[in-house]
Amino acid sequence: MTRLTPEQLQARNKRNRAIAGALVAFIVLVFGVTVLNLKRNIEARKEAAAEGQPVGYAG
Repeated sequence: MTRLTPEQLQARNKRNRAIAGALVAFIVLVFGVTVLNLKRNIEARKEAAAEGQPVGYAG
């Protein structure tokens, strides 16, 4: 097993931080899209119920 130089360790840490940042950004994006879709569906159900349309779950 070879020992990494300080420059190699620094490069590895920089890469790891970039990957972690990209992963966190992706998770936040997926969460945001999910919340927006849930909000849109809740509003659509309220509108359908107000119009007297049946509101049920797809089965």
